[in-house]
Amino acid sequence: MSNINHVAIIMDGNGRWGSKKFNSRKYGHQKGIKTVEKIIEASIKKNLKYLTLYTFSTENWKRPKYEINFLFDLLQEYLNKNLDILLKNKIKLKILGNINKFPIKLKNSLNNAMKLTLKNKKLQINLALNYGSKDEIIRSFKLLTKKKMTINIKNIEKNLYTSNMPDPDILIRTGNTNRLSNFLLWQLSYSEIFFVKKLWPDFNKSDFNKILEKFKKIKRNYGKI
Repeated sequence: MSNINHVAIIMDGNGRWGSKKFNSRKYGHQKGIKTVEKIIEASIKKNLKYLTLYTFSTENWKRPKYEINFLFDLLQEYLNKNLDILLKNKIKLKILGNINKFPIKLKNSLNNAMKLTLKNKKLQINLALNYGSKDEIIRSFKLLTKKKMTINIKNIEKNLYTSNMPDPDILIRTGNTNRLSNFLLWQLSYSEIFFVKKLWPDFNKSDFNKILEKFKKIKRNYGKI
């Protein structure tokens, strides 16, 4: 039976769900936040240690400006409303990616949330924000060169955003799309991948728990017989 420490999720389908149901991509993103809250609750119940959520990619800057601003406002609102809940539930927040381009208020709120939750150990939530895996790997090589460190697997991993945490056991992607979309390409080398047809707002605790149970039955050989 395989243990589960780290689940990564590509939360795909918010905009499509909103357009299909209410002719509003914004409403889809709002509904997607509710799903995030449910999956965090399920992760705590299942004693996961890490939950990584692909929240805003380097490619998402290509979206219309009004949608980008709405996403930033939604994230700001979530932090304002839920910081106390994160602290109460001993959840640590970490950002994977470069948030320097984000609005100052949002950037300050994210940094403040990371600082206040730094010592929490119940569950670490990694928000991938302005994140792209290719950029992350290039960044790691640049840091190695700057530090004059030997280029090897161990040192590359030390300089990734995910340094000091285990690679994901599971990747879940909703939205009926079967690709990785520049997400954790290095870290997902041996992860079990589950592609889900449901759009993210329709994904629920039962779907999540079924995937975790299915994973537990998988024999992971890592190249061995």
